[in-house]
Amino acid sequence: MVKQLFPEARCQNWPPTAVQPMWKTVWETKSSCLREGVFRTTCDPRLIEALPPESHNARVAFLTPKSVSPEKMACVIHLAGTGDHSFERRLRLGGPLLKDNIATMVLESPYYGQRRPSMQHGSKLQCVSDLLLLGKATIDEARSLLYWLQNEVGYGKMGICGLSMGGVHAAMVGSLHPTPIATLPFLAPHSAVVPFCDGLYRHATAWDALRKDAATLAQDVTSLTEDTAQKSGITIEQVRERLRSVLSLTDVTRFPVPKNPQAVIFVGATDDGYIPKHSIMELQKAWPGSEVRWVTGGHVSSFFLHNDAFRKAIVDALDRL
Repeated sequence: MVKQLFPEARCQNWPPTAVQPMWKTVWETKSSCLREGVFRTTCDPRLIEALPPESHNARVAFLTPKSVSPEKMACVIHLAGTGDHSFERRLRLGGPLLKDNIATMVLESPYYGQRRPSMQHGSKLQCVSDLLLLGKATIDEARSLLYWLQNEVGYGKMGICGLSMGGVHAAMVGSLHPTPIATLPFLAPHSAVVPFCDGLYRHATAWDALRKDAATLAQDVTSLTEDTAQKSGITIEQVRERLRSVLSLTDVTRFPVPKNPQAVIFVGATDDGYIPKHSIMELQKAWPGSEVRWVTGGHVSSFFLHNDAFRKAIVDALDRL
């Protein structure tokens, strides 16, 4: 399953599956326009079967200035962080960039917003495989959108950014893109291992359920009671190492260096309880030529307090193309 989800980066196909979103206009002024679009997810058919039906159709919001032709503009795709179920927060980040002739496209992630499965409560993914499927689908859809924006619409410069989990996905997309694009991972770890195995999310992970799952596999049976799983001899630490092994495939430092690492700007927070500084520095070390910037505050507060710093990073990265 892991090999199907994330094949070796050098084997990633290009061009990606084509998209033709169906658009509707949400609002329009003399200077700008906001549209929302829907398209069929561009995942491999095997992965589509694994996704919940609610996630089969992707949704995007597209905010553009009206007075400039695409070839004289830039467009940045914004990917969702954990818990970001709507377009609003990312449109608020991208809106002021219209004055710099930068359009904003916001992608709704699988398992989030209108793509959330009916059995899922909020942002709480039920299975480890859901996290991997969410990531793979987001990456595939973002790559298809980049191709559409660049080759069908004709934007002059392209970028990809994301916050937290979305920053990890943005780094992967930027790494795999065959031409230079601005890549902006905000408040993002180098791997999902960091928050789920070492960081705060380890306190919100159902370790007993994962131990039961591991014991079931070890004994080659279809199900076990929780009491039997506890007596199986499998420790929580072993379960944590198993999860660490699976999530290690999200390690961005194993991905290729982007075509123009000077157009990569990482932004970290000085008091981030989720993402330690060393994790962000590992990204810069793996991609020589990239830049790290710091904002004050925690993982959530820094984003609300320093939107201008994130916008400046976007403008600066695009200027380096």
